[in-house]
Amino acid sequence: MGTLRRLDAGARAAFPALGTALLLVLAAVPVGVPGLVAALALPPVFFWSVFRPAAMSPPVVFGLGLLQDLLSFAPLGVGILTLLLVHGAALRMRPWLVRQGFPVVWLCFCAVAVGASAVGFVLTGLLDWHMPSRVPALLQAGLAAGAYPALGWTLGRIHMVMTRAEEGP
Repeated sequence: MGTLRRLDAGARAAFPALGTALLLVLAAVPVGVPGLVAALALPPVFFWSVFRPAAMSPPVVFGLGLLQDLLSFAPLGVGILTLLLVHGAALRMRPWLVRQGFPVVWLCFCAVAVGASAVGFVLTGLLDWHMPSRVPALLQAGLAAGAYPALGWTLGRIHMVMTRAEEGP
């Protein structure tokens, strides 16, 4: 395998993690929307965990969760545990989801996003010793569910291009 082919393979393997990290950094721009970073972390982690699980391994998800916590000033560990649970749920449903159409995948993601927002809400309350407002958790679930169609479509196109490149000419 030539050097350029190895670089190309390395870039394809790193894209899901680096693309998600870039999305999190861009989402951290102060726009006044609570839970935006967490909401935009869920769709790519779910998508890549289902369709390219080798590129979204647990250590990568851990790093993305840590980045999420640092960018959103959340108690350390909330984003990590939440994203690891999303990753685990996606892997558990993966054999069934890869054969389904977009509406079914989106519906499953919506359920996972609601669960992840609830877990984040409870963990934040436990770690802060008082229950926070429910509004950011509800907004996070709604934003994640609403962002999935656009992000899923974009990531799906990227995944198809990556698969075609791996199959070769």
